[in-house]
Amino acid sequence: MKFILPIIFSILGFFIVNMFFDIHQSLLISMIILLVFYWSNEALPLGVVSLIPVIFFPLLGILDIKAVTANYSNPIIFLFLGGFMLSIAVEKISLHQIIANKLISIFPKTTRGVIFALAITSAVLSSILSNTTTALLLMPIAIFLTDEDKLKLRFVLAIAYGASIGGIVTPIGTPPNLILLGFLEENNLPNLTFALWMLKTIPLATIMLVIVSYILSLGVSNIKIMIEDKKLELDKNQKRLKNILVILMIALFMNSFIKIPDALILLGFGLLMFVPKIGFLEWEDTKNIPYEIIFLFGAGFSIAKAFSSTHLDSEISTLLLSLTSLAPFILLLVVAMIVTFTTEITSNTALISIALPIIYAMGEHSNINIDLLLMVATICASYAFMLPIATPPNAIAFSSGVVKIKDMAKYGFLFNLIAITLTSFIGYFFW
Repeated sequence: MKFILPIIFSILGFFIVNMFFDIHQSLLISMIILLVFYWSNEALPLGVVSLIPVIFFPLLGILDIKAVTANYSNPIIFLFLGGFMLSIAVEKISLHQIIANKLISIFPKTTRGVIFALAITSAVLSSILSNTTTALLLMPIAIFLTDEDKLKLRFVLAIAYGASIGGIVTPIGTPPNLILLGFLEENNLPNLTFALWMLKTIPLATIMLVIVSYILSLGVSNIKIMIEDKKLELDKNQKRLKNILVILMIALFMNSFIKIPDALILLGFGLLMFVPKIGFLEWEDTKNIPYEIIFLFGAGFSIAKAFSSTHLDSEISTLLLSLTSLAPFILLLVVAMIVTFTTEITSNTALISIALPIIYAMGEHSNINIDLLLMVATICASYAFMLPIATPPNAIAFSSGVVKIKDMAKYGFLFNLIAITLTSFIGYFFW
């Protein structure tokens, strides 16, 4: 039934929306319903679902084959590919363990200190590794730090929420960020360099981390924990990779003035990982690259392109034009709220792929800066804290067995409201 139900809903969706939209727009919506259901229920592998547009978009006349496949080689994909190579190198030589240990050792060995340490460590790692990888690497630490179930819950949530918060800090931190960059490039909008992106997001992420960590630490500060100090020193390979990563960050910041495509820099440093006596990878290590995520990017870009080519974005934005009469700050809040709570029930990557063309069309009919509207929507797509399906870190936290949906929903609803308000406020007044 997990395989059949999405097809049934897709067909039903087509006949319903065909009363309001033309044939190609209706076919696109029905395909999106199919993809979102399959992405959510895992009836098919993620990579398989993400390749469905290559076959069905041309067959249904939504996009021709060249237009579809071009999206699977978007420059942003190669940026993320380079990031994956660097992430695999970091994991291969266990540099992430050193980083985690160093960061945790900075904080007091109290319950509140550990919660702050876990959240901040998760956020820092998630800004350079994928938030999925970060959550998987740190979750065992949270579970084995204490035998108290109440503490395990807070520790696990600190890592999951920290990973989502940290994912917004850099363009490569989470897929929606890259989709936004691709969308900006596709529509000839001002692009965001690494430095400018981080300048915008670090204050927001910092405030969110402090608030989330503090709230998670309430009511458990009297529980004692024992943490062993482990002094881990960098070996020769780890020192070399640390230096390479430092050079990479300097290069990315300098590129704010040079204006070389960031994809070239990230892919170049990723390929450097295979150079003898410099890098750490062999071709066999590329088996660990999550190619399904790359295909997911391609599907997301294809959906965005199809929205534009079928003019579905304009049609939906016309239906939402009543919102554009709102005051700019209220409009920003409404968009942030719609994106945040919608992404609780679907993939944030799929959602932002669908939402960006619509929001772009809305922005053209409002008095608010389009770049600001798109940026706030993208950030809020990662700030969904209520349900396991919302983000990979949430799902990993739930799979640990120490988190119940009611607990995640209770904390997540509060953090959603805080994130919506804070992101909109900082975006409107400082971005």
